Amino acid sequence: MKELVIISGKGGTGKTSVTASFAALAKNVVLADCDVDAADLHLILNPQIRERHDFYGGHEAVIRPSDCTECGLCQTLCRFDAIKDSVGKFQIDPASCDCEGCGVCVEFCPAKAIDFPDRLCGEWFRSQTRFGAMVHARLGIGAENSGKLVSTVRNQAKQFALATQADWILVDGPPGTGCPVIASITGADAVLAVTEPTLSGKHDLLRVLELASHFKIPAFVCVNKWDINPEMTGQIETAATADGATVLARIPYDKSITAAQINGQSVVELNNGAASQSIQILWKELHQQIQPGEPT
Repeated sequence: MKELVIISGKGGTGKTSVTASFAALAKNVVLADCDVDAADLHLILNPQIRERHDFYGGHEAVIRPSDCTECGLCQTLCRFDAIKDSVGKFQIDPASCDCEGCGVCVEFCPAKAIDFPDRLCGEWFRSQTRFGAMVHARLGIGAENSGKLVSTVRNQAKQFALATQADWILVDGPPGTGCPVIASITGADAVLAVTEPTLSGKHDLLRVLELASHFKIPAFVCVNKWDINPEMTGQIETAATADGATVLARIPYDKSITAAQINGQSVVELNNGAASQSIQILWKELHQQIQPGEPT
């Protein structure tokens, strides 16, 4: 079994469209959407939920009015302006999401009138798509993604893949280089970085390649919409190669990708146009580089 994580240094490069197409092309696959801050793979794959589970991350303070002496010390100590004084009654409005769960108020409350329960941050799901099982998640409104939910989604996908003897785990990773990305790629067999031919695309690609190199994960690169700026595409490919990444393919600008999204399909399902053919070539190249059953 091989785990491939599709990432991008920045959002909007086409990462999810590529992942959905790979899902259609791969055989015996388990999917994971680790872009939990802005999950959208489900919009293409239309998963049917089989299991749903609450996700708890961090803590939040809750003042017990019956035990509060209204001394106001908690409000004085809070650095996040989370505690409000409403007619002499101190309370934390959970809808405001101001409490960062630091626990200072809990520690110093003289009456010990503040509870510190786990914070319900969202849900994760195991679903079934037309291409196989998928593990994904939904963050609650204003909930912070520390990477713990990403790790939960990824671990659950791996467990299910092992149980079903899947050949591939395809992970739609989050953009950027922060904690969620680190949680998505650590220990993976390889990453595919999808970028676009812009200056910001080049800058953020090199940052994410540096991250993959730090964790000693083989990195492959694909430039999407390469033909809107061939000169920048060449610069990106040269820089990526110099950083030790393997440049595999280019995907041209193709309105079929947008049409496929509108239809709730991957582009390789919609037609055999220019983008579809390039993605098929990209998958074949990746399959040759990362053979299931062989060490990377």
